Amino acid sequence: MLIERVFRSEDLPPADRFDSWRELVGQTHAPMELRSDHWADFRASQRLLDLGSVSVWPTAFQPQSFRRTPKLIRQSDPEGLHISLPLSGALRAVRGEEEAAYGPDSLCIVDTSRPVDIHGGDDARLHTGVGLEVPKAVLPLPRNHVDQAARLRLSAQDGFGSLLAQLLTQLARGTDSYQPTDGPRLGTVVVDLLSALIAHALDSGNSLPPETRRQALTIRIRAFVQRHLHDPHLTPRAVAAAHHISTSYLHRIFQHEEETVAAWIRRQRLERACHDLADPAQRTTPIHAIAARWGFPRATDFTRVFRAAYGMPPSDYRNHALTSVRVEACPSQSRTHR
Repeated sequence: MLIERVFRSEDLPPADRFDSWRELVGQTHAPMELRSDHWADFRASQRLLDLGSVSVWPTAFQPQSFRRTPKLIRQSDPEGLHISLPLSGALRAVRGEEEAAYGPDSLCIVDTSRPVDIHGGDDARLHTGVGLEVPKAVLPLPRNHVDQAARLRLSAQDGFGSLLAQLLTQLARGTDSYQPTDGPRLGTVVVDLLSALIAHALDSGNSLPPETRRQALTIRIRAFVQRHLHDPHLTPRAVAAAHHISTSYLHRIFQHEEETVAAWIRRQRLERACHDLADPAQRTTPIHAIAARWGFPRATDFTRVFRAAYGMPPSDYRNHALTSVRVEACPSQSRTHR
């Protein structure tokens, strides 16, 4: 599990809850004026996840307003960007004469160096969402591009915005699958995705360093492959075509990885088939149906590849997995088959 700090207003006396929440927001993001009709018995919660240079905070709170004023900016400016992904309810941001609304399909960017009024929540229901804090200094973008970020309306439904939203949503659900040492690695992924998202929105992808562009493209490719493992026609050529790059360039990208593209696709398919074979709820599902589900339309090909990876045919693995009290659900594969 990642390192987390948890705040729950219910752990405090009602009279202290809103002031404690205001102080927490100031520490997590930046000093702000907070107002709420529910201040007398305020309900809010926050999980602060440490990802090295950046932080993520899944949160829930009663309707309120956040105001970042010129005076507060002069007093304290952490020089960062705050990205909000609403999960339920809406956010309304007022920047000067401009007003914009954000829901679960969009990302709201707030620049700590610029005045803003944010109104979150609807009626008396809890607003839920995920906040992301990123220092401007860690973004590998020209400063004028960073300064334009808060003016962008970014979709959370496609492209880099979808990938970033998926990661934030996953972290909001829980971090049991991660180790504390994974925090900085996840932070690097977040920074690369956000940088690519801003650069794409400004049509300035060439402003990104080559390494950041490569990492962002690799993330997109991996997400694409995960969504299309069922397709037997998912080949390196098909992956390259879907991302408008040559097959040779795709192979060059994966030179930095542990496996070739084809080997990684094969391992992902086998691991999912392995999981299904060991699932008691699927004991009556024919092996050839599980194979086809994960991109192996020919049962003989699946048996051959499975035996090469795990040292036994899929039928023997299923019998062993379903009759053993404890079994490794997916034994390690040899990565020598490139």
